[in-house]
Amino acid sequence: MSEDAKSRIMEFVKTQKKSKLYFNDLCKAVPEIKMMQAKKIVNELVNEGQLKYWSSGSTTMYMLPSEGDVDKEEKGMN
Repeated sequence: MSEDAKSRIMEFVKTQKKSKLYFNDLCKAVPEIKMMQAKKIVNELVNEGQLKYWSSGSTTMYMLPSEGDVDKEEKGMN
């Protein structure tokens, strides 16, 4: 189940238009799993390097490591 859930979450992330996603967005990929279990799976994906954290200071979001140039993206917002 865990490997299936991981692959479904990763597929969901790759198909989204936004580069950064909230945890609740990731839960939509595996609606049958309880949030605590989903949190463990997402943390495993981060530990494996398939996802990475992005934080604004008050909010934690998740993104693909390949979306790594967030600094350039944020400079364009200002």
